[in-house]
Amino acid sequence: MKKWMYLIFPGVMLGMFLVVYFSHVEETHAKEKAIAIKIAQDKADAEAKKKSAESKAREDAKKRQDERDAADAKAAQEKIAKQAADDKKVQDATAEYTAKGNTATKQVSEQEAELDRLRKEKDKTSREAFDLAKKVELARIARRNAELEIQRMTEMIVRRASDSSLTRPPVIPPPPPAKK
Repeated sequence: MKKWMYLIFPGVMLGMFLVVYFSHVEETHAKEKAIAIKIAQDKADAEAKKKSAESKAREDAKKRQDERDAADAKAAQEKIAKQAADDKKVQDATAEYTAKGNTATKQVSEQEAELDRLRKEKDKTSREAFDLAKKVELARIARRNAELEIQRMTEMIVRRASDSSLTRPPVIPPPPPAKK
């Protein structure tokens, strides 16, 4: 009997196991179905939430993109306006400095003409002063020559006069000898 025990106890236990197993298999299948339904429902809810979140995210993204585009457009308009204002300032400054440059150029031309006129006048005055100085020197030379000529003539006259018999006093005869 000992050999049969090795078969009977496991056989009985196998039978009890099978009874418990088959009684719980239906519950397990029902629980699995319930879990599968719950998972499917959770999955559908998650997908619905996901779709809702995605649509909301798209709307928010579109809204933010629209706001960003509006801000970019506004910034571009401001940049264009600022660039136009800067361009206008540059053009105004260019026109102003061009006018100042033209005025300065005219002044330079006028001053150069005045400088040329003054140089010519100075040259003319210098030439006149030189000519006058030359005339004065020539007059001095002529005067000196005239004085020398007068001295020479005077000397010649003196020499001739001294050589002339008219200028010598006559010789006085010696007194006659005294009578005694």
